[in-house]
Amino acid sequence: MISIASMTREELRDYDARAIAGGIPGIVLMESAGRGATDLLVQQGITGSVGVVVGRGNNGGDGFVIARHLVDRGYRAHIELLFEPKALRGDALLAYQGASYLDVPIMSFDPVRSAERLAECEWIVDAILGTGAVGDPKPPVDEAIRIINRTGKKVLAVDLPSGLDANTGWANEPTVRATRTASFVAPKRGFETATSTTWTGPVHVVSIGAGPPQRASLQTK
Repeated sequence: MISIASMTREELRDYDARAIAGGIPGIVLMESAGRGATDLLVQQGITGSVGVVVGRGNNGGDGFVIARHLVDRGYRAHIELLFEPKALRGDALLAYQGASYLDVPIMSFDPVRSAERLAECEWIVDAILGTGAVGDPKPPVDEAIRIINRTGKKVLAVDLPSGLDANTGWANEPTVRATRTASFVAPKRGFETATSTTWTGPVHVVSIGAGPPQRASLQTK
């Protein structure tokens, strides 16, 4: 068994920057992350549809990749997009274009209709906020989180549950209550907080294809 030390948001940001400076484009890291999270979700078992709730940052970009891979593998999936496509930038925009190319259904977030669509899903993927988010989620993110929690469906959090502080493990209001969490590169430092498991569920570390972090403690047992 390999144990990887937890990392702060600052250490993870530096890890990504070093990988990109070393020659791995950001979109490649995003693609690897999304594919790994898709593999994890498939391993849990999917018999129904999957709703992927997407924000406008790189966490949302991971969500676009996940939805595309699910559809490519023959699963039923759709995207609930919290912001207009024009708000997307960089790698997240490229991931959006990739999902559009594969005709993944992309729905504009609407509190009533989105709640109805997500209530019909077996799994919900939380790809709203990433490690950089601090403080209580703002509209429309807060309403989307509340809808996810009210459905009672199984939830896979992408990198960390939206609303949970990556460094402290503090659950802001509101925070997604995940069934499982696909944590990229390493567990977040905040996951060491005893109460964090209430929100993360079991945490699975997912590689993004840039090697183990330099500060990781690797122990074979």
